[in-house]
Amino acid sequence: MTRIRLTLAYDGAAYSGWQAQPNAPSIQQTIEAVLARVEGTPVALTAAGRTDAGVHALGQVAHFDTASGHDAAVWVRALNAQLPRDIAVLDAAPVADDFHARHASHHKHYRYRVLNRPVRCPFRRGVCWYVPVPLDVAAMQSAALCLLGEHDFTSFRASGCGASHPRRTITRLDVVRMDDEVVFDVEGPAFLKQMVRNLVGTLIEIGRGRRPPGWAAQVLAARDRTVAGETAPAWGLTLMSVGYPDEVEN
Repeated sequence: MTRIRLTLAYDGAAYSGWQAQPNAPSIQQTIEAVLARVEGTPVALTAAGRTDAGVHALGQVAHFDTASGHDAAVWVRALNAQLPRDIAVLDAAPVADDFHARHASHHKHYRYRVLNRPVRCPFRRGVCWYVPVPLDVAAMQSAALCLLGEHDFTSFRASGCGASHPRRTITRLDVVRMDDEVVFDVEGPAFLKQMVRNLVGTLIEIGRGRRPPGWAAQVLAARDRTVAGETAPAWGLTLMSVGYPDEVEN
């Protein structure tokens, strides 16, 4: 058996998320169905991160085991020829038998995009959260500083989260304006269910001027989801990349 690592991009709008669901199409099920046709037998695919319904990816990583002997280029061509147009295999490579897409990763980079101008943009409706009122980026960046490091992120944890504990570490949380968008870049080893979207929703409350920057620290300390801001819509979030030991980040 050979273990193959895939790098994937997808538009999550039409899917129930990464993980297979009994009554709704998922990214995992869609790719596994094509893998099974190419392999000639069922194939299990394991991803670095289980993105939620509607969330996109530009650099999701997954692995599977195969006995077919196909080289990496064949997997890229064969899968892309049969996958729907909203999913693409960017790269395939053989890896060590003990490589694990989720357990071996040391960081994930998520980006959340907010379209921040008076008039909406039809061409970005599926990739940005449209917020027409002015946002104070400096206030949001100031508030974000207290969220860096290891904390109990219960206040930013969705109900139904299956994680065994709420402690997580954020190594990067940048809030910057890029033309008519406000972009949130968040990095860390792992995240709770909807954690990034809840962080963004809370910071947007501060950006709107409804709360002072110090409110973010109060929300964190409360360890109570009901005191935080709203959950930002799924369509603004993209998994940009997954990092592994000994890899050089560009």
